[in-house]
Amino acid sequence: MLVVLLLAAAIWGLAAAFGIRREIHWLAIGLLYVAVLALLVVLPEGATLRGWLGWSVGAWLVLGGAGLAVWSYVRLLGRLRMRARSAGVPGAEMPAPRTGGSSPRGVAALSEADVERYSRHLILREIGGQGQRRLRNAHVLVVGAGGIGSPALLYLAGAGVGRITLVDDDRVDLSNLQRQVIHRTEDIGMSKVASATRALHALNPGVAVTPVERRLDDTLAAELIPGVDLVLDGSDGFATRALVNRAAVAAGVPLLSASVGQWEGQISLFDPARGAPCLACLFPVEPAAGLAPTCAEGGVAGPLPGVLGTMMALETLKELTGAGIGLRGRLLLYDGLYGETRMIAVHRRQDCPVCGGL
Repeated sequence: MLVVLLLAAAIWGLAAAFGIRREIHWLAIGLLYVAVLALLVVLPEGATLRGWLGWSVGAWLVLGGAGLAVWSYVRLLGRLRMRARSAGVPGAEMPAPRTGGSSPRGVAALSEADVERYSRHLILREIGGQGQRRLRNAHVLVVGAGGIGSPALLYLAGAGVGRITLVDDDRVDLSNLQRQVIHRTEDIGMSKVASATRALHALNPGVAVTPVERRLDDTLAAELIPGVDLVLDGSDGFATRALVNRAAVAAGVPLLSASVGQWEGQISLFDPARGAPCLACLFPVEPAAGLAPTCAEGGVAGPLPGVLGTMMALETLKELTGAGIGLRGRLLLYDGLYGETRMIAVHRRQDCPVCGGL
């Protein structure tokens, strides 16, 4: 008996050391159990190996049945806990989100398909059922379906953000496909919002996507931004970023903004309505020509926008559910060439030309 227990412990320890999935751990233990039963059946009475294995076949069968019962009970508890979180029962409460507009507006429990689709969120203490319903009830505006917007959109749809409004007036070009992963070769010539909408519906049909194939201007920004919980700006150009910032400040809506160039990127949450700076607090005037080249002018490493876009999606989930500590008042700098990150505290400026009067 001791030999079998030592073998089981060794199998479990080696599997854990090499990072093998937990399901494989249990499969290996099950195979060991079957091997023990087989040896007890075929070995003659009095064999030395039978003595090492201990217990009779009947005793091992009882042990296996008990183990199976315990495993089934643990699995059942896990599924009941997941269903309880999806239904929002007491004990599954979530911290309040930091934004005022992303609290649940409906109380309906998640469907069976939702429980399966979002199961990895539901078992996270920081999200759970309430957090997932907050995501479903949220409405975000994404400016740009390019390098940063592509991964952000995919992960937002995959995570179950209920409503996504997407603004972009560009069309898919062959040079985009090096980094704009939401589009495909057969989409060349198609509008980016149409291409992205098709990809998002294929990933998650339950997400409502509103494509707006227009160049963002002050009028359109003033029309779209006041009705959303969060704005995500992944546009390529300082003028557009400044425009989005002005409109977000005027509407009191948080702005999650990211930008990339060559090998470096940065991301922050701008929200002067809740004490954080706005983009103009950091960059009050447009950089001189050549100091901040666009991707078309200065080039960009293909995966870099994906890194920043994925960060943007993660920060969106945190902001909408109230999980963790976001980037409000902090600027994260990422250097892809040297694999380094820096976090810088940023503060509002009283003389800011955009938010200084708030």
